[in-house]
Amino acid sequence: MTDLPQFDLSADVLTLTRALVDAPSVSGAEEPLADAVEAALRGLGGLEVERIGNSVLARTNLDRPTRVVLAGHLDTVPIADNLPSDLREVDGVQRLYGCGTSDMKAGDAVMLRLAGRFGGPGGEPAHDLTFVFYDNEEVEAVKNGLGRVARERRGWLYGDLAILLEPTDGEVEGGCQGTLRARLETTGRRAHSARSWLGVNAVHGLAGALETLAAYQAREVEIDGLTYREGLNAVGITGGVAGNVIPDEASLTVNFRYAPDRDEDAAEAHVREVFADAIAAGATLTVTDNAGGAMPGLSEPAAAAFLAAVGRPARAKLGWTDVARFAAFGIPALNYGPGDPQLAHTRDEHVLVDRLRPAEDALTAYLSGSTA
Repeated sequence: MTDLPQFDLSADVLTLTRALVDAPSVSGAEEPLADAVEAALRGLGGLEVERIGNSVLARTNLDRPTRVVLAGHLDTVPIADNLPSDLREVDGVQRLYGCGTSDMKAGDAVMLRLAGRFGGPGGEPAHDLTFVFYDNEEVEAVKNGLGRVARERRGWLYGDLAILLEPTDGEVEGGCQGTLRARLETTGRRAHSARSWLGVNAVHGLAGALETLAAYQAREVEIDGLTYREGLNAVGITGGVAGNVIPDEASLTVNFRYAPDRDEDAAEAHVREVFADAIAAGATLTVTDNAGGAMPGLSEPAAAAFLAAVGRPARAKLGWTDVARFAAFGIPALNYGPGDPQLAHTRDEHVLVDRLRPAEDALTAYLSGSTA
């Protein structure tokens, strides 16, 4: 049996990041790490702590006029020969390598540091704080631990601002895009390819839809001063029976990344409009997944104050993150973390050491009510 890792929340953020990374937690196997995080948070003495599956929740109850929710997932993608962690200097820059360093155990380490600072006697944050460490973010949405918390303990997610410490390379990213996947299917009539005129080629039936996608002009939308660029693209195509058979079935999978001013219904309506000619010609379109985005909410006082503390302008989040779950409750939500999203899930995943302390300092300044 593996010894339970132990976390010293008074240790520096690099030490905590290494300790988290060296505790493997591939999606579905987060329990030992969740146990260790729970033990560390309970040991502070100033937090209400609750466990839901392998998600760990902790909060202060100091009757502050505002509450800030900080959230991060504990799981990683499968390990790719990149554990234990490896601290080394490359091109004159210190980097910590290892599975989960960027996505997102560096962010989790910052959260633990903040819990250690504000979650014990005498912590005195300017806001009440909620910390959410959740499981199964890197797999299908039905398993997502934050989704389970939203269903079973919704009150734990309420606040004036939510900050998700997903990797943003130290930038503030407001809201997120929505994402829709759909399958466009065509049918034909099977025949021998030597007598192709006797059949109807279902693969050829996708030609018009592919031409439509190639000519598609993506919409750009400005919301709260942030520019969201949409995209509709083919991400998969199937069809064909054998090298001498005219195929009678074919399908095209598309992914629509849409600005948060569209809801799920509007996004689906747009995709159906784009493929109206193909549908009229007999193709069928089935939406297989549709998750709405999140408005940035930068005009909300809590979000504006956070931007002032960080001292950097926000940019649009081009992608979907769990901030959408907070936005669904009407809570302004931002992405802000020390990891680099371009390194997530790679074999040489790493985090720049000099990104760790600035993220901790900016959040400390904001949560303590001082300036960065």
